[in-house]
Amino acid sequence: MRTEQEMMSMILSIAQKDERIRIVTLEGSRTNINIPKDEFQDYDITYFVSDMESFISNDDWLSQFGNIIMMQKPEDMELFPPEEKEYSYLMLFDDYNKIDLTLLPLEDLDDYLKGDKLIKVLMDKDCRIERDIVPTDIDYHVKKPSAREYDDCCNEFWNVTPYVVKGLCRKEILFAIDHLNQILRSELLRMISWKVGIETGFTLSVGKNYKFLDKYIPENLWSRLLSTYRMDSYENVWKSLFACHQLFREVSKEIAELLGFAYPEYDKNVTKYTEAMYKKYVGND
Repeated sequence: MRTEQEMMSMILSIAQKDERIRIVTLEGSRTNINIPKDEFQDYDITYFVSDMESFISNDDWLSQFGNIIMMQKPEDMELFPPEEKEYSYLMLFDDYNKIDLTLLPLEDLDDYLKGDKLIKVLMDKDCRIERDIVPTDIDYHVKKPSAREYDDCCNEFWNVTPYVVKGLCRKEILFAIDHLNQILRSELLRMISWKVGIETGFTLSVGKNYKFLDKYIPENLWSRLLSTYRMDSYENVWKSLFACHQLFREVSKEIAELLGFAYPEYDKNVTKYTEAMYKKYVGND
């Protein structure tokens, strides 16, 4: 595997030799001092170029980066149509390094600099960037919820619970799992992240997909959370649902007390409904 120094030297050398490439930036975890480095980190690179079409029309120039064993071009897909002006190459090489390379036209530089703060300028041939750019993950810090945001989170969690119950009672397990995973769990993780935020003064990020959450919560809470991911039978989905309810209830009540919010009464009504449906459809099995 090529080293970080070798990869960065290559990325910059390609840009230096190509007159169409005027600015090079690095984004993502490699700019974040709070994330330990490892071999799985992508090289999230942006080339600001003077002629987008000359790059997009032919992929041969990509061979300079190495032997590509897997590539996706998100903006050139029919199943997942593009939404941005950018053009990207997500490349995995035979030494298992990975570069996510984005091309942007020079005229988009101002908008780019107004966006994500977790960037580092590696090359600026024309000195177009007139201010110092200091990478920071502040935009990814857990944010203190307002009373309305807190209630919205509770509302979404408990409002979608009957959909999970309906799927289980109808023996539509994939429907039930999808609603539990995609919606209930999302709100549970959001609520737990707010607990972390309160305890750490809202000064840090718990990472993409909450991947650092285990570093900031008690071991017992973490193990209980993990137990809710077993959903390979109707019995286990029911167990996961009830466990999610208990976790959500405990954490959200704690947050309500700490932030002076009102915990919603509809928990009782939805819990009563869930228990009644469980007793009706499962209790006698």
